[in-house]
Amino acid sequence: MSVPHRLYGRRSELEAVAALSDRLRSGHGGALLFAAEPGLGRTALLRRAALGFTAGPVLHTGAVPAESALPYSGVHALLCAAGDVPGAPSAGILPAGLEPGGLLELLSGLAAGRPLLVCVDDAHLWDAPSRAALGFAARRPDALRSVGLLLSAAAHRAQDPDFAGLPAVRLGPLTERAAGDLLDELAGEGTDPAVREALLHEAEGNPALLKVLAGRLSPAQLSGHAPLPRPLADADALSRTVGGRLAALPPDTAFVLLLAAAAEEQAPGAAGADANLVLRAARSAGIGPAALDAPEAAGVARCDGDLIRFVNPLLRRAVHAGASAARRRAAHRLLAGALGGDGHRLPRLLHHALAADGPDPRLAGDLAAAAAAPDPWVPALQRSLALARAAELTTADDSARTARTTAAAEHARLAGCPHRARELLAAAPEGAAHDAVRGRAELVRGALAMGDGPAGDAYGALLVAAGLLSPYDPHHALAARLGAMEAAWVAGDAAACVAALGGADPALGGADPVPAGPAPRTAPAGTAPYAAGQGACPHAPTARPPSAAPGGSGTYDDYRAGMLAALQARPEQARGPLRRVLERAVHDDDPQRLLRAGAAALVLGDITAACRLHTRGLAVGRARGLVALVPRLLEHLAYAELRAGRHARAGAHAREGLRAAHRAGQRNAAAHQHAILALVASVESDAGAVAGHVAAALAIAGPHGLAQAATLAEWASGRADLGRGRPVEAAARLGPLVRAGPRRGHFAVRMLAVPCFVEAAALAGHPDDARGAVEEFAAWAAHGGDPQAPALLARCRALLADPGEADALYARALAGHELADGDFEWARTQLLYGKWLRRRRRPGEARVRLRDALVAFERSGARTWVDQARAELRATGDVAGGEPVGALSCLTPQQLRIAHCVAEGATNREVARRLSVSPRTVDHHLRNVFAQLGVRSRVELCRLVDRAGAP
Repeated sequence: MSVPHRLYGRRSELEAVAALSDRLRSGHGGALLFAAEPGLGRTALLRRAALGFTAGPVLHTGAVPAESALPYSGVHALLCAAGDVPGAPSAGILPAGLEPGGLLELLSGLAAGRPLLVCVDDAHLWDAPSRAALGFAARRPDALRSVGLLLSAAAHRAQDPDFAGLPAVRLGPLTERAAGDLLDELAGEGTDPAVREALLHEAEGNPALLKVLAGRLSPAQLSGHAPLPRPLADADALSRTVGGRLAALPPDTAFVLLLAAAAEEQAPGAAGADANLVLRAARSAGIGPAALDAPEAAGVARCDGDLIRFVNPLLRRAVHAGASAARRRAAHRLLAGALGGDGHRLPRLLHHALAADGPDPRLAGDLAAAAAAPDPWVPALQRSLALARAAELTTADDSARTARTTAAAEHARLAGCPHRARELLAAAPEGAAHDAVRGRAELVRGALAMGDGPAGDAYGALLVAAGLLSPYDPHHALAARLGAMEAAWVAGDAAACVAALGGADPALGGADPVPAGPAPRTAPAGTAPYAAGQGACPHAPTARPPSAAPGGSGTYDDYRAGMLAALQARPEQARGPLRRVLERAVHDDDPQRLLRAGAAALVLGDITAACRLHTRGLAVGRARGLVALVPRLLEHLAYAELRAGRHARAGAHAREGLRAAHRAGQRNAAAHQHAILALVASVESDAGAVAGHVAAALAIAGPHGLAQAATLAEWASGRADLGRGRPVEAAARLGPLVRAGPRRGHFAVRMLAVPCFVEAAALAGHPDDARGAVEEFAAWAAHGGDPQAPALLARCRALLADPGEADALYARALAGHELADGDFEWARTQLLYGKWLRRRRRPGEARVRLRDALVAFERSGARTWVDQARAELRATGDVAGGEPVGALSCLTPQQLRIAHCVAEGATNREVARRLSVSPRTVDHHLRNVFAQLGVRSRVELCRLVDRAGAP
């Protein structure tokens, strides 16, 4: 293992250090306090600051805990660190009668007018007089001429009176990316991906723990050729990282902390331990509440209302792992005895199970039954822990143990803990388990791959699950088939979607299923999502059986029938079953079925119902802690908002969904959220945001085979080019997505991108390239799955029509927009119609259309489209489009438009295509522009336009 040569993920902290150094170079003083929990790198940060300071001498010292009671020992250590600095007292001798202000004078004398950096690590461990003198000096930056004080302290001591008023920076855990970069330097980039994921998960962003864990592994373990130690972060590793402040705690205090850690263990993910429960258990052991005072003073835990909270999750883990097995069992027995009443049956049984020291089939059965109780409000992670412990207590019956371990893995997945779910599946016995049990395990594996893995892997696992489950559990076999359909959907394989549902492979040829997007992930403007529980068990053991659930098996059957009919281009047969799915959802409260019903609403074009169902499903999913469902619900809700033309709302949901996807460890969901945000940014005309989200989506979509996310991202890029007035580039990008052929875009998205491609091709001067796509779009629109399609079809035909037909087609398009939501598409039609009218020399009519477009674009936040509408208005002579400013005010509207196009880098021929004029006309106007503005080159024109500002 190599030694890190740089800091990762500390950019803002290093910028604060650089700002302090700049102050010193300018002759000013300053101070900065870094506060952090153990292992987060405050010592490394001070070391890096000291090594990087080149403007003058550096005094760098730390604290010696053994001298913390010796007055002025800290100041003495600092003076000893001065070494050969001119003006330093010989051998670090302290001046007689040193007062708090004396350190300020000493430092000023050492600086002697030149920059001096003083780094004090673990300043909270200095003796009290030294801390007082240090704080006194640090709070007087004006008196510290050219002297900088860079201090570090434990997070719980940053508010001590000695440090009050100092500018403080709190260090948090490293981000996943920064921790991954550090691990690559520590262990090498050849680390097995599964080992890498395990190390990052165990370290929780703590660089010191990550270094300890990586250092424990042999090359064979790092490469995945040898098994990892279990637990990966054992008591020794945790103690070396955060255990320093635990060693000095009194025995009674240590046991109370163990009780708190054990109480939190049975409810992982909780905000803390129930203080009343812990105190009742402590009293049973003869320990009073005063024992809780010491951990708060030591910065280990604190009482916060009715909860005992550890200040750092690693401290809780260190307390629990550091105790002997006998003491842990004793703590769980005390906690079980302190719980009473039927409402605490599951936690009481779980504590009894955690106190057991060997197999106990009866206790295992009782615990498993309690974990499977039909109470939707029991946290999924608590169920997972209970079922996993029940499996451990089960005697050597491979099917029973595997069944309980698999159920534990499924609940861990639903709780947003895919790493724990994978560990549980890997720990399941490999004996001759029953096919039904093996099928449930494959179901969970497929669901995990759908969240973070290649879509093809998920498809294979889910079809295997369906085959294994079919003879014994038709309900979950159907869930597996629906999940396999989702995997094929995101991969862009329509035939595999049909095969997964049990239909014959359709002879789809060049035609797309109808409507576009009736299944898994919904694309805007006509694509509906699939919601059959992420491809996993839609009815976990906590749910009612299918016969008792509202619309349980009936909803599955109808959803399957409706999706199959839609995929096979039979829209009439699809509507009835999907409408029944919607009707059953009226009184349903299962978030997975609500997700499915929202998908059906999108297929049927009922956007209002889709928003309502997804919103309700989101509320229920959050309340029940189904973390794995939240990103999908937010994704589908964002799609519904996009179809309604509410881009700002769609962006808000997608941004929240992106955060939820990262929390749940679902990179595939994150890719789709990035694609949605790229589409939103393409409307808002934020080119940088579009490029960033597209790159993020494609980085995941490529290796995982997510064809839908990739196509949506490419569509967003093309639409952004179109909004910026670059039709040639837009047509080149969108053409491969919509044309027939093996490399075309996703079958559920390509029709949705056709209107953008037709507009780009027409404006680029190649209308014939789009005629085939328009006819295919017309066939798709005839099925009626998208309320916007008739208006968009009329607009496409108007763009390609002869002048005598275009007028009526634009009017038909606008009439169609009145029957469907979507201000943005309506405004685009108005803009295109206004452009056409102006070129037909009908400026009065054009102004009406362009003004309406301008207002709608402003309401939609589409900035570049606003600029287009204003430029067109100016070209009609309408001052409402905004008057040019400064030197550009002398130009005519047409000259102004040409000047801006040239300033963007367009050639005369490209400008001609964009403005629908001849290159000779552009050349004529451009010569006049140069003459009127007094410029001699395109470079000078570009600078002048930039200074004048965008139109």
